[in-house]
Amino acid sequence: MFTPHRMMPAAGALLGSALLALPVTAHATAAPDPAVRPAAAATAAAATGLDDPAKKEIAMKIVSSAENSSLDWKAQYKYIEDIGDGRGYTAGIIGFCSGTGDMLDLVEHYTQVKPGNVLAKYLPALRDVDGSDSHAGLDPNFTRDWAKAARDAEFRKAQDHERDRVYFNPSVRQGKADGVGVLGQFIYYDAIVMHGDGTDPASFRNIRKRALSKAEPPSRGGNETAWLNAFLDARVWAMKQEEAHSDTSRVDTAQRVFLRKGNLNLNTPLDWKVYGDSFHIG
Repeated sequence: MFTPHRMMPAAGALLGSALLALPVTAHATAAPDPAVRPAAAATAAAATGLDDPAKKEIAMKIVSSAENSSLDWKAQYKYIEDIGDGRGYTAGIIGFCSGTGDMLDLVEHYTQVKPGNVLAKYLPALRDVDGSDSHAGLDPNFTRDWAKAARDAEFRKAQDHERDRVYFNPSVRQGKADGVGVLGQFIYYDAIVMHGDGTDPASFRNIRKRALSKAEPPSRGGNETAWLNAFLDARVWAMKQEEAHSDTSRVDTAQRVFLRKGNLNLNTPLDWKVYGDSFHIG
């Protein structure tokens, strides 16, 4: 079962449309060293981050443990229900919401890829209900058609695309810019999934801003563990601003556990709890 996530972004401003400003660094171009083999050079250039396929799979499972009480994140493409959090329908692998704009973006992308799909006819209604919890124009068949669309590989790919574009890739970029490792990048990702990146006080950017008043990220010379603890403190504060998010176990008995163990690379095996349920990745 999904737990409520993302704060309503102001004016539909999600992270996909207002990316965090990342530093740009000029790099000097050096003549290639003939002694360095191309494969070795490629390996050195590709430092492991949360975007490493194996690490990304772990991230998807941990988020699913909180959002769906299951490690089987791929079973959630078909998921859809109104969980009563004021965001209309919540659906899919990341909890796209009819009231927060990201479900609309998803169906628009799907329709660009596959015109005439089973959800295309709902685009006018999705535009109308954006910013509200209304089902106007969606009921009674939207949930049935969503489940039908989830059997289409193109719709599953569209969900992956929007998850990465709006949430995963920007959080990894910001994590790398802040100098944090795989765990830190995951901590950012989970925060963006729940809170979005609007302008409200509990959005990702403002959680990070709150943390900056207490600590510095490694990119500014700070200690990574101290920075991530400050970020998680700010995250807990943000979660407690809304009753639907007030259970902070996804931080307290999951992310804090990894951090206390010094597992900054999110190496397996992993053991954690969310909402009292125990999970393990070997």
